[in-house]
Amino acid sequence: MAIKIRKEDALNYHTQGSPGKIEVIPTKPLSSQLDLALAYSPGVAEPCKEIEADKENVYKYTAKGNLVAVISNGTAVLGLGDIGPEASKPVMEGKGVLFKKFAGIDVFDIEIDEKDPKKLIQIIKSLEPTFGGVNLEDIKAPECFEIETTLKQEMKIPVMHDDQHGTAIISGAALLNALEIVGKNIQDIRLVVNGAGASAVSCTRFYMSLGVKRENIVMCDKEGAIRMDRPELDAIKSEFATSRQDIRTLTEALTGADVFLGLSAGNIVSGDQIKLMAPNPIVFALANPDPEIPYDVAMAAREDLIMATGRSDYPNQVNNVLGFPYIFRGALDVRATAINEEMKLAAAKAIAKLAKEPVPEIVNKAYGDNKLAFGPTYLIPKPFDPRLITTISPAVARAAMESGVAKTAITDWEAYELELQERIGIDQRLMSRVIARAKKDPKRVVFAEADNVKILKAAQTIRDEKIAIPILLGNEEKINSLIEENKLDLHDVTIIDTYKQPEKLQLYGEVLFKKRQRKGITPKEATRLMRDRNYFGAMMVELGEADALISGLTKDYPKTILPSLQVIGVKPGTERVAGMYIMNTDKGPYFFADTTVNLNPSAEELVEIIGLTANGVKFFDIEPRVAVLSYSNFGSAKGETASKTAKATALAKQKYPELVIEGEMQANVALNEEIQKENYPFSALIGKRANTLVFPDLSSGNIAYKLLSEIGNAEAIGPVLLGMNKPVHILQLGSSIREIVNMVAIAVVDAQSAS
Repeated sequence: MAIKIRKEDALNYHTQGSPGKIEVIPTKPLSSQLDLALAYSPGVAEPCKEIEADKENVYKYTAKGNLVAVISNGTAVLGLGDIGPEASKPVMEGKGVLFKKFAGIDVFDIEIDEKDPKKLIQIIKSLEPTFGGVNLEDIKAPECFEIETTLKQEMKIPVMHDDQHGTAIISGAALLNALEIVGKNIQDIRLVVNGAGASAVSCTRFYMSLGVKRENIVMCDKEGAIRMDRPELDAIKSEFATSRQDIRTLTEALTGADVFLGLSAGNIVSGDQIKLMAPNPIVFALANPDPEIPYDVAMAAREDLIMATGRSDYPNQVNNVLGFPYIFRGALDVRATAINEEMKLAAAKAIAKLAKEPVPEIVNKAYGDNKLAFGPTYLIPKPFDPRLITTISPAVARAAMESGVAKTAITDWEAYELELQERIGIDQRLMSRVIARAKKDPKRVVFAEADNVKILKAAQTIRDEKIAIPILLGNEEKINSLIEENKLDLHDVTIIDTYKQPEKLQLYGEVLFKKRQRKGITPKEATRLMRDRNYFGAMMVELGEADALISGLTKDYPKTILPSLQVIGVKPGTERVAGMYIMNTDKGPYFFADTTVNLNPSAEELVEIIGLTANGVKFFDIEPRVAVLSYSNFGSAKGETASKTAKATALAKQKYPELVIEGEMQANVALNEEIQKENYPFSALIGKRANTLVFPDLSSGNIAYKLLSEIGNAEAIGPVLLGMNKPVHILQLGSSIREIVNMVAIAVVDAQSAS
């Protein structure tokens, strides 16, 4: 779906914390005088000498082999046009973030104040010693063609102008699959291209390399069909000018055409024009944010139509993120001297092939669609498919080797696949998948503390992104005042002031009394408690008037959770709840429990916490591998905690024989397979890296996650409340807006599962 972006949110996002979106992080220790001497003078002289003797050693001793330059002069930025190099920097930083997130590639963004193509070529060429590859971005046509062509000829590292080739590769994969579905031969199809910019030209050339015949192509611009008899055609348009005398307009071009490729402007093609196309037409309307023809209009015009757009709210999104991170990853990993046609073709064919394979459950859940399968509405994989890197990058690397542009060879492809997974932490996209899944079926989430500006801003985000349907509890006048003051668009969201709901208070009080009448509560007390928004919100969930409850931003955890325990209670067969934090690290996610609820659980209680936590990890489509932590390693030290955790491990192995569980063990041993292999070869975690850490008591779990989040550069997501009968999630005191949004997404997916 098209995400609504508010100016204030976008500006705040780029200014919060450190300005911008990137930073440089050292990869070596710098904690002593020796470290500094090795990193700089005099130690740095040794790798300098090695590189002087053999320039290829630069890949061995520096970061060049994993460093890409994202370069622009700001002359054709997004839909903004020529806005200059400074104004283009946020976009280039964003491109760098995508490289890192999806392929583990480091990026320096470089914005150059130069429009003369020859001078720009010289500047970029002079940077070759620094980088392993160059991604050209947002440089206007026709200069971009000269710049890329010259740089590819004169530089010995991969160079790619993504605006040209990214869309070509992804849409090319979609075209191959669409033609297979409709049973047409690519050499026979008639192609109409609307647009004559960098992307349109590159797509057309790429389609020709896939097999489309030159004489079967008609390219149009805003003046109509580009014909040979048009005066003053430039070299690029002359390349695609048609000799057909019967075609002057886009309508005439579309008559009888098999494929329409739009890379121009929105809403310029009608349903009547689509009706003129050949049977089983293929329409790629890729203008953003509005396609050349709206999706619903096109589909209404032709039942036999296959369509793709650049938007995520329609099937078959042509998204460049399916390509460039993985193409550069494969090129860098064999030290390719170029990204050639063979590598681009290999990428397109790998993408097309992946779409034909069974879709993993993890992807189905992320997109909330169990019907994802190769066909007219699934031509290419989804952007968060974890198989992309292990499919595209090896195909590109192999093509580089076979075409002779690779300087090194990969011999162990299985090991390379594991290396690719470890580079990005294959599960790093956990929250991205959860949010995508939440958007497929938004649920009603009631906020018990809606008179707080953070909650209101989070509610704005989840409403704009269609993650959930917010219900706000609190003083109506105060909430509306905060909405006005912060220029939020929440005036049509349901606001409930518990003090102004006498009938609800009475009804809810009666329900609570029935639940708690033998727990010392009176009817009057039950009704009075319902004025408390945590009780009121919990009762809304209990009675089906809301699907999930979020609270805890301004109150202590124990005080916040108590009303939900009394109103909703724990799942049948469960005697307790537990709190789990997801720690998102560079090595992937780790799951910590219990971090919020159980003060000093017994061995038997720890067993139940292990079971709750394992199920919580599975909720995120990850197989739990549990380490039960202590200060002792398999009886190496005595004491109450060591005995308790050893007993809990033994009992848990009996109760949950299907789980990988090991303990009692120290945290460093749990996470270090080499220590286990050397000292504890019997460990069940050897070859199965621990990802779920169960702590012996609340103190150690709480301290560990807070230390890691503050000084370990890990993002803490949670706490996820485990064991409740219905979706309730308690925020940590003072949570950020982003943390609130993450918890709402988890609550929505929790509610989806519950229903």
